Amino acid sequence: MKLRSLRIEKQPELMIIPMIDIIFFLLVFFMMSTLYMAEQHTIPINLPQATAVQQEMSQNRNITIMQDGRIMFDQEEIPLPLLQKRIQVELAKQPENIFVVRADKQAEYGHVVAVLDELKISGARRVAVATDLKGR
Repeated sequence: MKLRSLRIEKQPELMIIPMIDIIFFLLVFFMMSTLYMAEQHTIPINLPQATAVQQEMSQNRNITIMQDGRIMFDQEEIPLPLLQKRIQVELAKQPENIFVVRADKQAEYGHVVAVLDELKISGARRVAVATDLKGR
């Protein structure tokens, strides 16, 4: 007697709909988590506070003025005399760049004015000053 032939042999089914749901969930999770990591690549400084804070989300170039007067262009330290040439190079590549001046609130006012002056001489038309929201 053949017992095997009496059993109904079913092939395993591959359920693709739950797999697609999981893949989309992972995709959304990683997209959202990378959005929150974008601001972590900046140099930590204490920004002054303002009540009218607006955040621009286009092509930004950060110019950071540290408390001790050092100037950082994005992530690299740059002396003040070379800042004008660096800004002109960035403007030649992308004329619509927004230069965000991020000065520590303990930095000397003269350093901030010198950087703003270099931006003006270089021909930068879109300049913003970064602040923190008052009440934080």
